[in-house]
Amino acid sequence: MRRWLFILLLFWSLPALADAPILTGDFVQGGLVRGHVAPGTKVEFDGRAVRTGPDGSFIIGFGRDFPRTAPLYWQAPKGKRQSQTLKIKARKYKVQRIDGLPPKMVTPPAKVLARIRRENKGIAAVRRLDSPTPWFESGFAWPLKGRISGVYGSQRILNGKPRRPHYGLDIAAKTGKPVHASTDGKVALAEADLYYTGGTVMLDHGHGLTSVYSHLHSVTVKTGQFVRQGEQIGTLGATGRATGPHLDWRLNWFKQRLDPALLLGPMPK
Repeated sequence: MRRWLFILLLFWSLPALADAPILTGDFVQGGLVRGHVAPGTKVEFDGRAVRTGPDGSFIIGFGRDFPRTAPLYWQAPKGKRQSQTLKIKARKYKVQRIDGLPPKMVTPPAKVLARIRRENKGIAAVRRLDSPTPWFESGFAWPLKGRISGVYGSQRILNGKPRRPHYGLDIAAKTGKPVHASTDGKVALAEADLYYTGGTVMLDHGHGLTSVYSHLHSVTVKTGQFVRQGEQIGTLGATGRATGPHLDWRLNWFKQRLDPALLLGPMPK
């Protein structure tokens, strides 16, 4: 009797188990996770509907200070809404002190605040993009070779004043060195002189994933242009708020700021 009861319970649970998302990636603050569900399944995470491809593939991400747990919801066609609690590993972050910045780049004067707000509005608009094509499936490669001068998540002390954490990966090298697209995508923003980030390129990789390449000496692409992984998008510089030539490279899943280093292997020699 017990044996048959066990078999019946297992049988009844099979549809629910079959509907559960298959998840792979970094379940850690700053991590990106890929998922797969049955085609037509609706997915929700972090308070939003998550785009799924025709094959049921999707991505989600966790920011620097993401909570230790978060629910992932899904509902298969003709199925019930279900959920799974994801466990996100917390990280410890470094403190980085940077001195020698022009005072106006740490505490901007009132006359430039309207410009900063306007530029931030344009950047925020790019981060809201939810393009249907998963260009990110091309994978991730280093945009250039150089010295790692700053890491994701570090608390910044600028000219002795605490400021927002650093949300990118800094790679230092000589001015003028070519910077390449890490991942296939469409150029969503290409500006030669933003106040904080100087020469800046933002790429849309689809499904809410965007990247930022900052402090460029020159920008060699235009908004709307499609670029392949490895294609040059600019040259390395020290424009905007910088003490020396380097690339500040960032990755975002909508409002969640991710760690590009988690998606890369060792830097090529």
